[in-house]
Amino acid sequence: MRYATTPRRWRSGTEPRFARSDLKLRFLLSVLFTPFFALATAAFAYFAALAKPTSVPSRGTLIGFAVFCFALTVFAAVDLYIVIRRRRVEL
Repeated sequence: MRYATTPRRWRSGTEPRFARSDLKLRFLLSVLFTPFFALATAAFAYFAALAKPTSVPSRGTLIGFAVFCFALTVFAAVDLYIVIRRRRVEL
């Protein structure tokens, strides 16, 4: 585990004074949306498996939604990992 050398950094000039990522909010959003998007991925995949050739929305549309929700699941899970790692180092 890498420890932060200085918890507060000196301003170098042009950045805003209090420009910090809100890790608590990012953690909360990642914890809430990772399982939500995972369930949405499973639901769209299930409905795509049950879709008939004449059903609306089409099977391809449902597969597209499932792939999109899977990408959001991966993004939220990676963000959760990054936030947990940064909180260990910074706090």
